[in-house]
Amino acid sequence: MKKQMLIILALIVAVLAISACGGAPAAQPTQPPAQPTQPAAQTAGKLAQIRAAGKLIVGTSADYPPYESIDASGNFVGFDMDLIRAVGEQLGVEVEIRDMPFDSLIASLQEGKIDAVIAAMQATAEREEKVDFTIPYRMTKDAFIGASDTTIVMTKPEDAAGLAIGAQTGTVQEGWIQKNLVATGLTPADKVFSYERADQAALDLASGRLQLVLMDAEPALELARQNGLKVLLVTETTAEGGKSVAIPEGAADLKAELDRIIQGLIDDGTVKALEEKHGLP
Repeated sequence: MKKQMLIILALIVAVLAISACGGAPAAQPTQPPAQPTQPAAQTAGKLAQIRAAGKLIVGTSADYPPYESIDASGNFVGFDMDLIRAVGEQLGVEVEIRDMPFDSLIASLQEGKIDAVIAAMQATAEREEKVDFTIPYRMTKDAFIGASDTTIVMTKPEDAAGLAIGAQTGTVQEGWIQKNLVATGLTPADKVFSYERADQAALDLASGRLQLVLMDAEPALELARQNGLKVLLVTETTAEGGKSVAIPEGAADLKAELDRIIQGLIDDGTVKALEEKHGLP
């Protein structure tokens, strides 16, 4: 019996020894560290967005012939309208034009309601704080117009001092009046009138409620012809530069492409042909 107990004890010791030699269970391999999340793809540039949509949405103020107006059939016509369609053709996209008050165009562009603005607009320092502009597609002259029977004689813009004068809201011309006539005390503020649309100013001029209207020269000539008004002075003094297409601030890709296209349309004679078509000197 004692011998059997010794054998059993020896077997137990042997089993324990084998277990000890086996050691602790092998550690499970650890999972590889998680890979850093890739940054989300950057939003496509404005030019790519327009091409992907297949459409360039353009804002204008269609009360400014021969640059932009609406004909009897409801079509947008004028120099700017033909030019932006030529730009759209070069971009390979459809052009959708939306009519709105001139003084709401910049805000609509900032809010993303439109992709660009073409409305005989000048790239002023104040506007460039809010949006960007292409290269000019045409240089600017302004004109003072009066009623058909006016006796006013003008040789320089300051000859408008003290007279009841109107301009379109948000335009360079309105800014010139405020800065050079009102702020200097040459004209009382209550003699300056702002209009949402240029044709409204022309009607008030024809009816005698105004003595002068200051606006772009070419639309002034057209409104004078349509309403029996008199062009009193054509000048570059009140202008701030050329007419350009406004685009969203920071849209460098769109600006570069539009600059290239506009310069090409100038170089190949398209702009000149459109000027001749619409009677622009």
